[in-house]
Amino acid sequence: MAINPRRHRFTVDEYYAMGLPADARTELIEGDIIDMSPIGSPHAGITDQLSDLLRDAAGSLARVRVQQPMRLGPHNEPQPDLALVKPRPDYYRGAHPTAPDTYLVVEIADNSLAEDLNVKVPLYARHAIPEVWVLDVNQSVLHVFCGLYEGKYTDADVVKAPSARDLTALPVRVDLSALWR
Repeated sequence: MAINPRRHRFTVDEYYAMGLPADARTELIEGDIIDMSPIGSPHAGITDQLSDLLRDAAGSLARVRVQQPMRLGPHNEPQPDLALVKPRPDYYRGAHPTAPDTYLVVEIADNSLAEDLNVKVPLYARHAIPEVWVLDVNQSVLHVFCGLYEGKYTDADVVKAPSARDLTALPVRVDLSALWR
């Protein structure tokens, strides 16, 4: 007789109550605690560079958050590499941003491409994040997802070395050409 183990889905509150070490690189996805990959030099450099590009392009229209949590319902607290969110006077000290606060999420993938495309992008779609970019460091390719319909992205594009992108939720154009040099 096969025994199917019961899964315990953690809530965000339970996740915090565990008291994981401050330096633990984890995130909560669909109630599961997921270990995050270490950040290599190419990943870190592109994260810093893209955060500067987004900050310059968005100006005072949005805040750029780098590797910070966002709350997506009771069972999800991902930590995207970058998020472009609505400005708030408290800089989100009172609570992490939620989907309605978010204009763009960026995942930078050097060894997490499959996870980002198959787990995180659908998660962001279900929570109505207007636009998601997955930047594949190894192939110098940008995967762009937007156009939400019934919890899924209807527009998916793979762009090799794009020069510039217009954002879906903000009147902002980001010059990405420097990322590919």
